[in-house]
Amino acid sequence: MTTAPFGAQDRLAFLLSLVPYLLDRGTVAVTEAAAHFGVDEDEVRSAIRLIAVSGIPGETDSYGPDDLFDIDWDALEIDDRIELTHAVAIDDSPRFSAREAAALLAGLQYLSALPENHGSESIATLSRKLATGASSTPSPVAVATRAASEALGPIRRGLTERRQVEFDYRDARGAVEHRIVDPLRIDSEDQSWYLRAWDHSRDAVRTFRVDRMDSVSVSDRPSLGDGSDIRLPDSLFQGTPDDLTVVLCATPSALPLLGDFVPDGSRPGKSMDGMVRVSVRVGHFHALKRAVCGLPALVTVESPEEAREAVAGWAEQGLAQYSDGGRG
Repeated sequence: MTTAPFGAQDRLAFLLSLVPYLLDRGTVAVTEAAAHFGVDEDEVRSAIRLIAVSGIPGETDSYGPDDLFDIDWDALEIDDRIELTHAVAIDDSPRFSAREAAALLAGLQYLSALPENHGSESIATLSRKLATGASSTPSPVAVATRAASEALGPIRRGLTERRQVEFDYRDARGAVEHRIVDPLRIDSEDQSWYLRAWDHSRDAVRTFRVDRMDSVSVSDRPSLGDGSDIRLPDSLFQGTPDDLTVVLCATPSALPLLGDFVPDGSRPGKSMDGMVRVSVRVGHFHALKRAVCGLPALVTVESPEEAREAVAGWAEQGLAQYSDGGRG
């Protein structure tokens, strides 16, 4: 293979990439390394010889046997294969702690559960590198994930092809309405997926929970724009003038867990027994049910009474299901 000659910067970049490449693979043929980097085989051999006389001087500013890279010369000269037998400096670079590596591995497990990442070799390779490159063995992790909704497929296709998406949407009250939207972005929070889109029936940006969408299809009609003129805020849920005000009592540590329910800049007032009182705005009282019931003894609804009844009724329905199962 014939390639253009290296410049000084290209050669440096090649050398910096070659050593981690060799450390990752253990033993590799010269032809394989040359094909990987798109260089001549002689360029690879020359780089290996340069690496073999590189290192970091010891405390006396002189080079000892352990201060230089070393290779299996017999393998290179006889079999035209490269194997680093001793590496310096790189092994002393900062590494992830076992806890940091475990957290990253948990995130990769979550990503690998998504339909588009099923069987992803790149995620599997990165997971192996994290596990072996940490300062110590990471703790085993297992991430429980819900099966991703089948609606994500057509939604992503609508985003990619810039086409409108149609679906039947069931809101928190159980009412079902047909929607036609221009998809803008898919977000996730906890174990739920949300579509943020321009809703043609509301003439505004709206957020939809994907697991409440049925009969999702991609329309033949293109989206009215590419979304570049629409600014999406960082928070999933935005208030409107029609929102309802609910007063909650919560422990200070629970406030961050309420997420977008607590408006930015709000100042909770102090209450009794170490609790704080905070006012939140919601589209309807039913929106609070899951959030409050998921934080037992940490958050309670103080007012209005309709909000208290909505949360209490939802909790009683859940408890009744356990009671029915016990009698069965």
